[in-house]
Amino acid sequence: MKRNLPLTIASLLSILFTTLHVTDDIVRGMAPGTLSTFLMLVPILVLWLYGTLVLAERRSGYVIILLGSLLGLLVPALHMKGAGIGPTTLKSSGAFFFIWTMIALSVTALFSVILSARALWHTLPRRSDVPLKQNARA
Repeated sequence: MKRNLPLTIASLLSILFTTLHVTDDIVRGMAPGTLSTFLMLVPILVLWLYGTLVLAERRSGYVIILLGSLLGLLVPALHMKGAGIGPTTLKSSGAFFFIWTMIALSVTALFSVILSARALWHTLPRRSDVPLKQNARA
């Protein structure tokens, strides 16, 4: 079993919830469903997925997951500050799904941030791992 299986699962769920939430934003008209949105979102998600699956258990993978997860946390934060959540949204037929994806994305992204930061911490060289400098006069 992989040492960081919970991180991989949480990161994959964050990617899934991000795609679901952005899709819902586009359907509701909160985000433009244009080519520029597509060209911006897809490379970010592909890099995040690459870091999660291909660079798993490497420092670079942990950094990519950390940055992707922090971006994932921005989505609900921006909505909670007022971008798109109003009486009209909350009374619409898809309000439950909209709010649920925000909560699910927040939980999995924050969990990924914690796990990737922890994994990064464990990849740092320890003081005992660093060779002692040789005395130049000896």
